[in-house]
Amino acid sequence: MTEERKMRDYLEQIDKVIAEGKYKDNWDSLSGHPLPGWFRDGKFGIFIHWGAYSVPAFGSEWYPRNMYIQDSPEFEHHVKTYGPHKDFGYKDFIPMFKAEKFDAARWADLFEKAGAKYVVPVAEHHDGFQMYRSEISHWNAYEHGPKRDTLGELCAEFAKRGIVNGASSHRAEHWFFLGHGKEFDSDVKEPLVRGDLYWPSMPEADHHDIYSKPEPTEEYLQDWLVRTCEIIDRYHPRLLYFDWWIQHNSFKPYLKKLAAYYYNRAEEWGEQVLINYKHDAFMFGTAVVDIERGQFADVKPYYWQTDTAVALNSWCYTENNTYRPASDIICDLVDIVSKNGNLLLNIGPKADGTIPEEDEAILLEIGEWLKVNGEAIYGSHVWRKYGEGPTQVVEGQFSDGIKKEFTSDDIRYTMNGGNLYAIVMKCSENGEYTFPALGEQDASKKPNFHGIIKKTEVLGFDGECCCTRDESGLHVKVDGVKSDKPVVFRIALD
Repeated sequence: MTEERKMRDYLEQIDKVIAEGKYKDNWDSLSGHPLPGWFRDGKFGIFIHWGAYSVPAFGSEWYPRNMYIQDSPEFEHHVKTYGPHKDFGYKDFIPMFKAEKFDAARWADLFEKAGAKYVVPVAEHHDGFQMYRSEISHWNAYEHGPKRDTLGELCAEFAKRGIVNGASSHRAEHWFFLGHGKEFDSDVKEPLVRGDLYWPSMPEADHHDIYSKPEPTEEYLQDWLVRTCEIIDRYHPRLLYFDWWIQHNSFKPYLKKLAAYYYNRAEEWGEQVLINYKHDAFMFGTAVVDIERGQFADVKPYYWQTDTAVALNSWCYTENNTYRPASDIICDLVDIVSKNGNLLLNIGPKADGTIPEEDEAILLEIGEWLKVNGEAIYGSHVWRKYGEGPTQVVEGQFSDGIKKEFTSDDIRYTMNGGNLYAIVMKCSENGEYTFPALGEQDASKKPNFHGIIKKTEVLGFDGECCCTRDESGLHVKVDGVKSDKPVVFRIALD
């Protein structure tokens, strides 16, 4: 069967599934799709950026684009290390991407120890190289480089451990991602046709202009749709994550088709699924909003997610990654969960398929904390107040590099069953804690807590909590608690 025929047949299949399914390709219909319980309860997931860009391990996962931008650090590094672009282009990294030490079972074991309830490998990044077996393009990890269906192997191992499998597509940006290679004598040359690694390599316009020109063609948009639906049908991901630029005006009809197809397929499987998106690409309420490298400053009435990384400078492995302490990431997790969100934390494996020691150590440290304190996170929901304290969280994207200097007066609250969890963001040096939100009613009739506090315990430590209560709050004194991570108090209510 020709490539064109495969494409036409798939497009016809997509239309048929939508026509016969519950969900139609319009926002009204898609707004009826429910939030999966596994996502609401899971709270913590792992993101994985791994691909041919892991071979140069320089700069970031944007190396494929930046190496073709003259005078950029990546351009200069490339020429110095690999030679002129006309002789060694991005495609020449693929045979070097052997993943010879990749062990899907070992990865899955690590993610399980880290306490992750779902994992989202990047199926295709902006570079256009698919990390899975594909009928749409031959530029994939099954036919080149590792010559393995890495996504398929991971999904199989996740299933054995009860970890929910996801997949992310960053294909939209490929429209322009390698276009700078046409500006000088490089290996990015016409003619380029659908299925080529470098196709279409168009000029790069303003990233944030949703009407930027040249806009993606129907051929490109159909290719994007079919590629994504192939991931859905082959791997049954229960979370489908999209990076930015799908908010471009040209994608809107295709986003509706994609969501309707995905939701209808999930109905056939009997599975609960969701889509993550950024920048208002989807109509609010039809999918779950994601904040890149940032958080909300206050609790939200809707469910949301943060995606961030163990490294501040890059999503993929580089030789000079700047890592965040596990304690800071745990504080982010606590803050996000208290505000009705999830945390998707990214790691970047090396080209040989090993996970860097730094990434692994951070994940294991998070897992140890969750092993003790997970009841305050998993399956929890927001209380009437997300928290209190002097430290303000900066709201918005790309704010994860701003160090949060939490104190023992910074508290976050979650509920689970009959227990309220007061999570102190920094351990008190003298063992004394105050929770103002649990103060007794005062003469001013302020709406303080009127419920019954039956018992207060601190998780993970043997110290007995001595409690008193007045109008200023619940006061707790406990000895023997020392930690560089948030301290969790379980408060049984009635």
